[in-house]
Amino acid sequence: MTVRPWLITFFAFAMPLTLCTADEVDDGKLRIICFGAHPDDAEYKSGGTGALWAKQGHHVKLVSVTNGDIGHWQMSGGELAKRRTAESAEVARRLGVTSQVLDIHDGELLPTLENRRTITRLIREWKADIVIAHRPWDYHPDHRYVGVLVQDAAFMVTVPFFCPDVPPLKKNPVFLYSSDRFQKPYPFEADIAVALDDVLELKVDALLALESQTFEGGALGSAEKAAAAPPASQPELRKAWLNQRWERRQGAEAKNHRSALIRWYGEEQAKQVKYAEAFEICEYGRQPSESEIRELFPFFPAP
Repeated sequence: MTVRPWLITFFAFAMPLTLCTADEVDDGKLRIICFGAHPDDAEYKSGGTGALWAKQGHHVKLVSVTNGDIGHWQMSGGELAKRRTAESAEVARRLGVTSQVLDIHDGELLPTLENRRTITRLIREWKADIVIAHRPWDYHPDHRYVGVLVQDAAFMVTVPFFCPDVPPLKKNPVFLYSSDRFQKPYPFEADIAVALDDVLELKVDALLALESQTFEGGALGSAEKAAAAPPASQPELRKAWLNQRWERRQGAEAKNHRSALIRWYGEEQAKQVKYAEAFEICEYGRQPSESEIRELFPFFPAP
C-alpha cells in the first residue's frame, strides 16, 4: 500500500480521531468497527446505529477501505481524496464516532494478502466486539471485495501467528452485513433491525457534510444534477431536501424489515417505528444468542 505525502500531511491532524487508549479498551463499553468501500458507505449503511451506540458511550469507528479518489464527475486524485476524507471525518464528528480512510485507490481494491492483513490489523487494533461490512456481492467491485476481505479476516483475527505484530483477539467478534437489495446468489435477510426514529435527524445532519456525494452527485453526477440540488447558500432547504430522501430510504428499510423490528422491539412498539437500519449475521465469526444480541444492541427494549 503506497502512502502519498499529502495523506501523511492530512492524517497528521486527523490522527486523533483514530486512536484509542488503554482506558477506552478496558472501560467495559462495546467496540464496533464498520467497513465501507468509500468515504460515505459506512456512514450511509450504519451511521444511525453508530450514533445510537455512541450516545450510550460505546466506541464506534467508520473505516473507508478506499480513498474515494475517482468518486466525482468533475475532480479526482489527491485533491478529491483529501476532500472526501475531510467530509467523512466531519460526518463522524457529528455522529459522535471516529473515522479512518485508507490510502487505496477508488475502483482498484483487490482481495490481496496485503489488504487482508490490513483489515485484520484494524479489527484487532480496535479490539472489536462487532464488525460490519458490505455483503460480498454487489454492483461495485470495491463493495464486493470489502465483503470478501472482512470475511477472510473473520477467522484470522484470532490466529496468533497471522500478523503477529498485533495481538490476536481472544474472542471472535460478531460479523454483520449491512443491508442491500441484491437478489443473487441470495437476498439480504435481516436478522437485526434497529429503529432510527430518535436519531434520523442527527444522521441527516451528519450526512449534510458529504457535499461531494450528496449535492454534487459523486462519480455519476453532472453539472445539471449539481445545479438541481439546493445551493449551499440555502442550508435549511438543503437539509429539508436531504431529509426527504433519507426518510424515504430509512422508511423503506423499516417497512421491508418489519418482522425483524417486531422480534427485537415487540409487535406494539415495532409497528410505530418509521425508520430503520438492518443487518444480517454473517455465518463466519461468533454466532450470538438472542441474549448476546441484546447485549450488543443495548438500546433494544427489555423482552
